Amino acid sequence: MSIETVIAEIDAEIAGLQQARSLIAVSQGPTTNAQARKPTRRKLGAAVRRRIAAAQRRWAAAKQTVNPAVAKPEEKAAAPAKKRKLSAVARQRIGDAQKKRWAAVRAERAKKAAPAKKMAKKTPAKRAAAVKKAAPKKALSVKAKKAAPEKATHASTEATPF
Repeated sequence: MSIETVIAEIDAEIAGLQQARSLIAVSQGPTTNAQARKPTRRKLGAAVRRRIAAAQRRWAAAKQTVNPAVAKPEEKAAAPAKKRKLSAVARQRIGDAQKKRWAAVRAERAKKAAPAKKMAKKTPAKRAAAVKKAAPKKALSVKAKKAAPEKATHASTEATPF
């Protein structure tokens, strides 16, 4: 096969594919690759443009009669006022007053919270009864230690694997 015959076969195949593509495109309508038409801008006639311009002039005139201060922006655009600064003494006074206010708030909170924290006082008789009940428990634990000294020594030797 020579190069000319190969090129001729490729050209024939390309022509056949293009024909098949055109048949498919016709049957399905416009493809997504087709460029979308750019929307044209609406054109207004001269008479319509004149009417719109007249309406805009009427609107501007009506706004000037209602609020003339807005129509003159040159007067409003004066130099900005300088920022005012507090002196150190004034700042100190404000800080002290604020500290005083917060101290008062904390004092009020402490007054409200103090009665709620108080616990009922036990009478001397109840205290004595509580002490008597605690003493026998200690005595029982001492008796238990004396009764089982062998278990404690045996457990201590086995418990240390190091």
